[in-house]
Amino acid sequence: HSMAETKVEKKQLRIWTDGCFDMMHWGHANVLRQAKALGDYLIVGVHSDAEILKNKGPPVMTEKERYEAVRACKWVDEVVEDAPYITQLETMDKYNCDICVHGDDLSTTPDGTDTYGLVKAAGRFRTVPRTQGVSTTQLVGRMLLLTKDHHAPYNNDHTAITSVPTGNLMEMTEGSKPKSSPYTGVVQYLPTSRRIVQFSEGKEPKPNDKIVYIDGTFDLFHAGHVAILREARNLGDYLIVGILPDDIVNQKKGFGWPVMNLHERVLSVLSCRYVDEVIIGAPWAIGEDFIKSQRINIVARGTVSDPAYKVSEEDYYDAFAAPRKLGILKEIASQHLITTSDVVKRIIENRAKFVERNTKKEAKEILLEKKE
Repeated sequence: HSMAETKVEKKQLRIWTDGCFDMMHWGHANVLRQAKALGDYLIVGVHSDAEILKNKGPPVMTEKERYEAVRACKWVDEVVEDAPYITQLETMDKYNCDICVHGDDLSTTPDGTDTYGLVKAAGRFRTVPRTQGVSTTQLVGRMLLLTKDHHAPYNNDHTAITSVPTGNLMEMTEGSKPKSSPYTGVVQYLPTSRRIVQFSEGKEPKPNDKIVYIDGTFDLFHAGHVAILREARNLGDYLIVGILPDDIVNQKKGFGWPVMNLHERVLSVLSCRYVDEVIIGAPWAIGEDFIKSQRINIVARGTVSDPAYKVSEEDYYDAFAAPRKLGILKEIASQHLITTSDVVKRIIENRAKFVERNTKKEAKEILLEKKE
């Protein structure tokens, strides 16, 4: 072979990663982003409900919802459904994956088997740092508490923590036991501009692009959000998503909302492949000046609204007065009826199972800390 030829044949590096991706959050997205950065093509194996039940306890989101959430992540090239819980070399070979990548946290089956033992032994395993400040376990904890400690305080508002005697609160979420895991507690996520840059495309609209705008809370980013953003993006060439600030959400939805603070919601939305740009802390009412300055051609509005909103028809009507007057308001049918309240409701209904799961998981995390 001459040098020139060998260059052309440089093999595409294919990466395998897998997981439950239950309540897919920006922490998951960050691991996928880092995994993709290690190669050229990212294949994500997602476990079925049955596999998760056997190894971990019941997932909150159904397999169909979880497959969809992962497919919507912009760093993912392909999703493999019903991937085995213990990563198999045969699976990796079947999809021509060179290496397997996972967050650097512990992953074991109920009997303590390392789920990555086989790929580690084959020398085909790499880790990326686990994202500090968020985990599914911790989000579940927040919902069980509906605590507002992960928001910077505003309005001298009473937090959920101060209004419930601490004793009951701990019992309620973790059962009575010492509390020392750094992960399952409530952590305030502090954003850095670097993280936002890593998540954003930075691509500007072309002069003749049709610009679509949609706004919302996008709390606990889920399949319903993905579906409506896909619909909105299909209306034009460039999609701007307005993300409402914490205080507005709190005012419109009430005590304990949102579960994720503004920065976390921004990262979740940015990780979605249908989104080109976000507005961090968007206005509730969409005014004419705003429409002009953002060069918006269409304002989209979904048909499904979270029942937690305590907003009058009139308030909704007024918020969209300008786009309605300009004739650019477009109602789009939500393909998915799930709302953030539904997700929270599923978790609360599963509370007993979760408390048990959190207790187990926290014990594992404490063990991990001790080892370090």
